[in-house]
Amino acid sequence: MKILIINGPNLNFLGIREVDVYGREDYDFLCQMIAKKGAKENILVETFQSNYEGAIIDKIQESYYEEEVKGIVINPGAYGHYSYALMDALNSVPTPKVEVHISDITERPEEWRHKTVTAAACNLLIKGHGFNGYIEAIDWLIDFNKKSC
Repeated sequence: MKILIINGPNLNFLGIREVDVYGREDYDFLCQMIAKKGAKENILVETFQSNYEGAIIDKIQESYYEEEVKGIVINPGAYGHYSYALMDALNSVPTPKVEVHISDITERPEEWRHKTVTAAACNLLIKGHGFNGYIEAIDWLIDFNKKSC
């Protein structure tokens, strides 16, 4: 079983940008945390990050052809708030999907952050649980796949 973790724009700057919102741990820390979870659960976890919308869409579409991919965890970053192209890509693959946001987007001061269009293409939205939201998403996908067998 393989779970694909997709991170959108600026997530590579975790620990640098808005540390009061996202914390001081960096992107490498997040990737290591996810890798440890994969090893603990004996599943393959692939982590991908891009600041480019098209690259993210390509990665989602490529997963359609990878039979071992049994779930996608996506943190679309700001693209989640307005990218119908990303939503269409997510809708085009039947794989179960969980959208994760490190902060609680509904509590952010910027009104435009309160809505996510991409969540409509996902089975679950996790927001405001910090890096642990990724672990919760992986657990949900593992449970989902066990129930589907």
